[in-house]
Amino acid sequence: MPAKKAPKRQKEVEAEDSAALKKLKVSHKSHGQEKGLVLVLGQGDVGQLGLGEDVLERKKPALVNLPEGIVQAVAGGMHTVCLSDTGNVYTFGCNDEGALGRDTSEEGTEMVPAKVELAEKIVQVSAGDSHTAALTEEGTVFVWGSFRDNNGIIGLLEPMKKCTVPTKVPLDKAVIKIASGNDHLVMLTVNGEIYTSGCGEQGQLGRVPERFANRGGRKGLSMCYLYFNDCVRCSVTEEIILFFFMLLIFESMHYFSVLTSILSLLGSVFAWGMGTNLQLGTGEEEDLWSPVEMSGKQLENRVVLSASSGGQHTVLLVKDKQES
Repeated sequence: MPAKKAPKRQKEVEAEDSAALKKLKVSHKSHGQEKGLVLVLGQGDVGQLGLGEDVLERKKPALVNLPEGIVQAVAGGMHTVCLSDTGNVYTFGCNDEGALGRDTSEEGTEMVPAKVELAEKIVQVSAGDSHTAALTEEGTVFVWGSFRDNNGIIGLLEPMKKCTVPTKVPLDKAVIKIASGNDHLVMLTVNGEIYTSGCGEQGQLGRVPERFANRGGRKGLSMCYLYFNDCVRCSVTEEIILFFFMLLIFESMHYFSVLTSILSLLGSVFAWGMGTNLQLGTGEEEDLWSPVEMSGKQLENRVVLSASSGGQHTVLLVKDKQES
């Protein structure tokens, strides 16, 4: 009778899991595949338009000069993040709390696109009020910047401390999709699990009771905000959490409520909401109470692939119609 095989030690199992994770290449339908050009409009007083120090606003969409083709462009509160088809990340805009993930000590460098130093290929990015997140092709998430609550900075990896360069999220699960709200991050794993972190004052985390959701609660700051060192799983399905997440974005009292945009099947973009910063593309600063198609010279003979709105600006990813 053959001898029984000794059970694998815990360390061996963990090593095998780690090796398998490194070989994994994550994929999700939300990852940008089509290469396009980036157009911006609205206010650019802190560089969120990426058009240089001399351009502080644009009434109509303007083309951003980027060194590569872009597959995803997202607007944060006062910054913009672009992902290239080769997996590089470019940022521009306000860097007061590290949302650009790069050095901007030289005057004017925050006003134009520049590359964020990341060792791995990125397949998806997201941006909030003062933070940015990037997902690698191996399912790892990097973050930089800071979360905030109604009282100010609450930090990312440590209480009250911002991250000025990309920092790895210590999560031992492969992530396939990320999404940012104003001050929280949602991560979907390959196993269909949802992890959240950030500010939970309005229930954004989907797992923190109301009595703990404000500073001064019985459990204090560590329970309220559960940093990435203490990420916790939400026991809900992807469809539920994403629906809940979208409601939070559009019903929030913060910037995501000021502009709503929707793409038509023909690749046109319609916008409505607050227009005081020229972000609706009408050329006027008036609010719109019903959808109006966005227009402009840079949109002529082009198809809009995606649209993203920030606090005072809008970012569009487009391609020429002949490429359709």
